[in-house]
Amino acid sequence: MKAAKTPPIKLSIVVPCYDEEATLSRCVDRVLELQDDHLSIEIIIVDDASRDNSLGIARDLEKRFKEIVVFQHDKNMGKGAALRTGFKAATGDFVAIQDADLEYNPMELKNLLIPLKENQADVVIGSRFLSSGAHRVLYFWHSLGNRFLTLLSNMFTDLNLTDMESCYKVFRREIIQQVDLKENRFGFEPEIVAKVSQMRVRVFEIGISYSGRTYEEGKKIGVKDGIRALYCIMKYNAHKSPLPMQFLIYLLIGGTAALFNLIIFLGMYNTGIDASISAPVAFVAAAAINYLLCIFILFKHQAKWTAPMEWLTYVLVVGCVAWVDMAVTRYLLTIGYSPTVSKLTATGIALILNFLGRRFVVFPEKPSGPWRPQNQG
Repeated sequence: MKAAKTPPIKLSIVVPCYDEEATLSRCVDRVLELQDDHLSIEIIIVDDASRDNSLGIARDLEKRFKEIVVFQHDKNMGKGAALRTGFKAATGDFVAIQDADLEYNPMELKNLLIPLKENQADVVIGSRFLSSGAHRVLYFWHSLGNRFLTLLSNMFTDLNLTDMESCYKVFRREIIQQVDLKENRFGFEPEIVAKVSQMRVRVFEIGISYSGRTYEEGKKIGVKDGIRALYCIMKYNAHKSPLPMQFLIYLLIGGTAALFNLIIFLGMYNTGIDASISAPVAFVAAAAINYLLCIFILFKHQAKWTAPMEWLTYVLVVGCVAWVDMAVTRYLLTIGYSPTVSKLTATGIALILNFLGRRFVVFPEKPSGPWRPQNQG
């Protein structure tokens, strides 16, 4: 008796498309070549309001090949928005991204699938910097920028990637469809890496080849996208980043608040107002600035503006630290230190206590992951 034939793995490949009439057909042809007895393909083309004939070509391909489905955006929204549309429609076991410009070789997706099929990984990222294969030589500063963004992302996510900005990312479908994506343009890359890292899934990297385009040939990512990537790394990682990174961010926040603290204190003290009054007034004013900056930069995902207990807890923490600040300031003044030294010392102690109070008392962060499918609770 013959053993039952194992059904092929199904891979959904999302192709975001914007003004790619020159390469779209060739891209699809090469993606279709991936199919074999063990792998079936679903190609989801999302036309992001192309100005050329990309949509017409996509519709024609949809008629010719049963594996292809086409979605259309009425207005241009960006690569991230196109990917959201594609991910939502995917039905495969795994989901991959394929740019229509053919900078990446679709046949290499088979290599990226191996750790997923063998249940070693949940997400696999292709790295242009790990491969010893062919690479077109272009744009030193662009490459350096990619490496810098990857390094910064790693510092926040605690992953050890070499190419965070790589297009080739392959996911288990149930993982990518659980991620609440927000970015519309190329900010998708740091956003998805941040959110995947917070799910504590198994992430692998595999080297890939790369044949980049010049801007004259249609490359779209630019300087403003790099700046947006910096913002996204901070926005989507700060509240979950390792404690040393959170403290570095808080030092910037606390340093700003401390400067206000010092200016207000010296202004009041030098006009004859006693330290028992000027120190707490300056501290409370700085604490308000500190809190607002924490909400908008570091702990904003945990802030509950309508939660009375959060405000009460914050006030209690501030009150305790304010007492320490005043006590240290007055003590140092009484033993002969200058007002500036006294206040700076007290402010440094208060800075550390403020961070610990906010991180572990006011805005405690629930542990991340590990990821489980939604139907397992």
